[in-house]
Amino acid sequence: MIVELGHFALILAAAVSLVQAVVPLVGAHKGWRGWMAVAEPAASAQFLLTSVAFAALTYAFVVSDFSLRLVVLNSHTDKPMLYKISGVWGNHEGSMLLWVLILTLFGACAAWFGNGLPPALRARVLAVQSSISLAFFAFILFTSNPFTRLAVPPMNGQDLNPLLQDPGLAFHPPFLYLGYVGLSMAFSFAVAALIEGRIDAAWARWVRPWTLAAWVFLTIGIALGSWWAYYELGWGGFWFWDPVENASFMPWLVAAALLHSAIVVEKREALKSWTVLLAILAFGFSLIGTFIVRSGVITSVHAFANDPERGVFILAILAVFVGGALTLFAARAQAMEAKGVFSLVSRESALVLNNILLAVAAFVVFIGTIWPLVGEMLLDRKLSVGPPFFNMAFTPFFVALAAVLPIGAILPWKRAKLGRTMQPLWGVLALSIAAGALTFAVQTGRSALAPVGMVLFVWLVVGAGVDLFTRTGRGDWSSRLRRLSNLPRADWGKAVAHAGLGVTMFGIAALTAWQQEDIRVAQIGETFPVGAYEITLARVSQVDGPNYDSIQAEMRVFRDGREVATLYPEKRVYPVAAMPTTEAAIDGGILRDVYVVIGDPQQGGGWAVRTYIKPFANWIWAGSIIMALGGLLSLTDRRYRVAAGARKSAVSGAVAAE
Repeated sequence: MIVELGHFALILAAAVSLVQAVVPLVGAHKGWRGWMAVAEPAASAQFLLTSVAFAALTYAFVVSDFSLRLVVLNSHTDKPMLYKISGVWGNHEGSMLLWVLILTLFGACAAWFGNGLPPALRARVLAVQSSISLAFFAFILFTSNPFTRLAVPPMNGQDLNPLLQDPGLAFHPPFLYLGYVGLSMAFSFAVAALIEGRIDAAWARWVRPWTLAAWVFLTIGIALGSWWAYYELGWGGFWFWDPVENASFMPWLVAAALLHSAIVVEKREALKSWTVLLAILAFGFSLIGTFIVRSGVITSVHAFANDPERGVFILAILAVFVGGALTLFAARAQAMEAKGVFSLVSRESALVLNNILLAVAAFVVFIGTIWPLVGEMLLDRKLSVGPPFFNMAFTPFFVALAAVLPIGAILPWKRAKLGRTMQPLWGVLALSIAAGALTFAVQTGRSALAPVGMVLFVWLVVGAGVDLFTRTGRGDWSSRLRRLSNLPRADWGKAVAHAGLGVTMFGIAALTAWQQEDIRVAQIGETFPVGAYEITLARVSQVDGPNYDSIQAEMRVFRDGREVATLYPEKRVYPVAAMPTTEAAIDGGILRDVYVVIGDPQQGGGWAVRTYIKPFANWIWAGSIIMALGGLLSLTDRRYRVAAGARKSAVSGAVAAE
């Protein structure tokens, strides 16, 4: 009964989305307030009905209702409760329902918190958002129905993919989808403004909080996914440039560019067309990511489905929404005339350079991701684009981006003198170069990667501090420090996010340059050196889990004769899925991780053992969390709330009327 109720709620939500997509749009065009007012209750109803459908599917997983095909394919009675719940979105159909739930949540939030928006714009935004919902409701109901019943239910299920039976599944996909789907709001604002024919500073202020929220969620989601791959897959990497990893990274890059270009629209009424284009492309890349994951055109360990019918449907959604938005963009070109002018040396120019670097970086990732598909279609050849290409092609643009960030943050608007702007940064530059030289002098080997990472780390972190301090005006140090606490939260958020980028870049550079690896066959009781540590394989034993069998090793880690950790790596086999997994054991720290993996027993005796010493590994994810905290700090700035932009627009209109 509950499952049928969920199915019915999903169909009803699709019907409501159709009403919301049409009626408010007609009302905004005709100026009928009653029709425009339909959007708010419809958005709330749509979210409520989708929540009922999602709750019903979750209930089916929790109680192991094997009359539901999706539960049979992705659950088992012996599976721990955490994985029964997270298993709801550990598959194609359930994850799409989560996608639509988040999509309707953002639409409902625009209805609940958008009181300051002009009624016509608000109605159009909610109508565009609902049209996206309608397309995905149709996709779910016609190609990916999670409520399909079985005529003869089996006694038990086939279990969830063992790689997904991890706490990471509970957090990584929801955050990633909050970022992916959150960019639909920027898209809806862009299309609504194009329909209305008005793009101005108030519009930029309205669109920034939604974009910032999506970027924060996407940052957290990507970081969680990277961390999950690091400790779960057993190969010790944090990023493999997998197509699906790239599918989340591309919208992150475009959203970062959109955040910076919207500042120029808000402050200077310039870059209007470019900002609207970025809003369209950001969500377009999210749809491209959905297509890559669910069409089967590109092979990936992250792929959900290999059904061409689903891929064609998503491709049609991509063509309709992105193609339609770009057509409207071309038709409304005259409404996006730039008003502000600025010199070559100015903050506007620095933000333009920032956007160019981010856009080109996203384009490089896009080309590397789709090139194997293009090669197979046009050249009939199997091509592979791996990490060497991305590392060589992508890294220079991000290094250049990091180099210009502190300078661009301090440059004045409209017109600036580079020499005057650099005065507070000369000391930072000298300190950065000195830190890089010291790193090069003390490191083993001749790689320049870690020294460059150290230079950028000091340049970004200390430069962010100098940026904040220059905003305190003049006077003695004590008064300037007092004024520092009164700076707008957006300024603090920007500085924290830039510093977080520096921390992540140094973590990546240090780990890549200084990692130590040891692969060997070790006998029980044998001690072997890895870097500054000695590792002892103390014993290997059989351990039974709730729904798996495991071979667990006890490995003791010593440094200078003192035991610093005891680690328990595992080799698990899930009998239902008949699939082995590797569970790495990690002794984490601020300066390094000791990472050990137990392999298979060898014919001559002993066990295959892989050991890594990974310097500054946790700095990668710490920097990502710092970037997200910077974004959250900016979101709390009252100037970026929707109502603030609306008040500014209303006051301007009143002055013009007088």
